[in-house]
Amino acid sequence: MKGKQHNIIVSGFGGQGVLFLGTILCHAAIIEGKNTTWIPSYGAEMRGGSANCYVIVSDTDIASPIFDSASCGIFLSRQAMNKFENVIDKDGLIIADSSFTGTDKKRADIEYLFKPFNDLIHGQNAKMLLNIVVLGAMIKKTGLFMKESVIKALKQVSSMKKPEFSDLNIKSFEYGYSLV
Repeated sequence: MKGKQHNIIVSGFGGQGVLFLGTILCHAAIIEGKNTTWIPSYGAEMRGGSANCYVIVSDTDIASPIFDSASCGIFLSRQAMNKFENVIDKDGLIIADSSFTGTDKKRADIEYLFKPFNDLIHGQNAKMLLNIVVLGAMIKKTGLFMKESVIKALKQVSSMKKPEFSDLNIKSFEYGYSLV
């Protein structure tokens, strides 16, 4: 996924950390000297309703934070997959939590990475954070950022929001990274 501009959709239910995952992508982009935008979108009911964020990462100026198609989709619910599967670019990538989405593929012109992330983390003895586990898998699969940049972004954002989650975020990221 290295190149000029990457449009990424992250979508799932409110409460799954979709917006936080997008925030980490943006911080990693800034750490690596790239341009980035982040637009959240969520239902009025928040927790349990739909939550999406649209992230652009670019080596050049970003003309608009709005896009019609994406090079990568991260989907943490069946509803997210149904809504956004058709906006992924030809030869793009979908990373989906098959614990929630299943493994049905509508398209033959894109790559799918299905993993039962939620089931896998519940099988671990230690608590893990679903969104950050999926982030680890995405970074390993795409090579969008250096691993160290994402860990630095996790530490920075965690220290601002919930410093007590910093170690858990790193552990969850490393676990997700190891799954690919």
